[in-house]
Amino acid sequence: MTRLLAPKGTRTEEFLLRPIVASDAALDYEAVMESREFLLRWEQTGWPEDDFTIEANRADVARMVQRHRKAESFTYTVMNPAETQCLGCVYVVPSDARLFTKAQIVAVDDDRWSNFEAVIHFWIRTSRIADQLDRRLLDTLGRWLEHDWGLERCLLVSSEQCKQQLALIQSTDRRLRFQLQYPDRTGKELAYA
Repeated sequence: MTRLLAPKGTRTEEFLLRPIVASDAALDYEAVMESREFLLRWEQTGWPEDDFTIEANRADVARMVQRHRKAESFTYTVMNPAETQCLGCVYVVPSDARLFTKAQIVAVDDDRWSNFEAVIHFWIRTSRIADQLDRRLLDTLGRWLEHDWGLERCLLVSSEQCKQQLALIQSTDRRLRFQLQYPDRTGKELAYA
């Protein structure tokens, strides 16, 4: 598997992007539950479940911290500057991670999945979509991935069921490169670069 070197994060006047830690579980849970309807479409797996608990979220966060520590994948929490509210999450995954072996990946043109270094997923609190925090986060991600990570070829991925997020990605100079279909998901994921 490709070994990515993860930076500590980045800060803007509006938010802090840093690796998630166990003590973030309660704030993360609050953001997840506020954004549950979006995340159900985004995940396409039934997560977060109707009876999703803070204890279950603590276990999820512990797994993310462990994968980050092992450099298997990287989860960054998006916090307000005072770190009193979680605004969302960003996931950076090497493109050759085991996760993608479960997907049927279809190229839209002549692209090869192996030509890309990493896959990026992100979400923000539903309440922050109206003020376009997702656009500002996406703008920051582009610079951060290139300058701090040194990544030249990344894919931004979202569910075909998340029309607003797809429209945001499509409003940039990125174009559709791949469609991913997982056997346990209700729809496709679309990958842009």
